[in-house]
Amino acid sequence: MGTSIARRNILARIRAAQGREPEPSASEREAVADYLARHPQGPRPDMPLDLTARFIEEAQKMSTTVDTVASLSDVPAAAHRYLVEHALPLQAIAWQTLHLRWNDAGVAVEFRKPQDGDVVGLTGCFCATAETGSLVLLSGPQTYASAGLLPETHIAVVPASRIVAGHEEAFTLIRSERGELPRAVNFVSGPSRTGDIEQTIVLGAHGPYRVHVIVVLGE
Repeated sequence: MGTSIARRNILARIRAAQGREPEPSASEREAVADYLARHPQGPRPDMPLDLTARFIEEAQKMSTTVDTVASLSDVPAAAHRYLVEHALPLQAIAWQTLHLRWNDAGVAVEFRKPQDGDVVGLTGCFCATAETGSLVLLSGPQTYASAGLLPETHIAVVPASRIVAGHEEAFTLIRSERGELPRAVNFVSGPSRTGDIEQTIVLGAHGPYRVHVIVVLGE
């Protein structure tokens, strides 16, 4: 049984115990949408008009490295350049949605979930947030969460058109485009880190040692 089906069954049992139908009615959904529309937001920092520049600035503060390219077709060459500069293998696993001309750029890519020994994972993103320099990744059959969590190096492709101001806009976008949350929503803010030992920050404690973002400025 898939996780989404199991979740629906659990919620249906809870609703049944409350004397309600297994699935929310149209009126219930409308009430939730009305609440979200009217609910006042808390204080938020001022955001510049150039969300791309703010995203890059905040991402770099979180130890994410950033490159920019003019178009999606430039991504494979940019990834190759990064891998060579860091003496990393010229091979990676990738989301099913990233069928670009990797071989022409000298990068061998397999479109599958990562396994032991896979050093580089290539992903896109659902969107990115300028306020915190975070990537927003939604899990799915073609966008497996493990691709950005298990390999030591995570390279993410971020269209500038998908950079939003903050987390509030990210969740609004998820609701408007997807209708409901997927199995996993991951906000990635730089390499994994911990400060458990003497408050000393160590990167790569429970995830990628490196996060590299390629921002695509054009369509």
